[in-house]
Amino acid sequence: MKELIHSILQREAQAIMNLPVTDDYEKAVSMIVEQVHNKGGKLVVSGMGKAGQIGMNIATTFCSTGTPAIYLHPSEAQHGDLGVLQKNDIMLLISNSGKTREIVELTLLAKRLNPEIRFIVITGNEASELAQEADVCLYTGNPAEVCPLGLTPTTSTTMMTVIGDLLVVNTMHAIRFSNEQYAKRHHGGYLGEKSRKQSSSEQ
Repeated sequence: MKELIHSILQREAQAIMNLPVTDDYEKAVSMIVEQVHNKGGKLVVSGMGKAGQIGMNIATTFCSTGTPAIYLHPSEAQHGDLGVLQKNDIMLLISNSGKTREIVELTLLAKRLNPEIRFIVITGNEASELAQEADVCLYTGNPAEVCPLGLTPTTSTTMMTVIGDLLVVNTMHAIRFSNEQYAKRHHGGYLGEKSRKQSSSEQ
């Protein structure tokens, strides 16, 4: 069991270290800052299944660090929730295969509602239809899943999470997000108390 655990850890760590780091990250962050912080839009994140659960986490992490974001379920979008899209919003779409029907359809529906909408895509298939729709495509490197069947989203969801962290942290740097600003968004819990103490010590 310990050998298996070490093997899984090594494979996932290696996948992270092999993540292609390109200028597209800078482009993605610049797009987020421009649309959300300069033009007053918001980041709309969407993904289906486990990618959607990762998307929820990315959206809430952006919110807590100064960048307004929401999660839009791609199926519910087809039943009215697409109406959440407004002028100057930007979308972050997540699909390992780049072929997820609901996500591909979402790009078409979003463009029909707002022809100016821009897409950042996280995918393991940079030749996919979804990747071709992207203004910026962030490629995971498509590492093999650690699942013994090679099917269950495991390594792929790790990569999605890491890419989300890269976007969040670099956006925080770009907007110079401070302890004081963090404290205003966290009124309760350990993090709220810690951020207020750090903010007080900086003043």
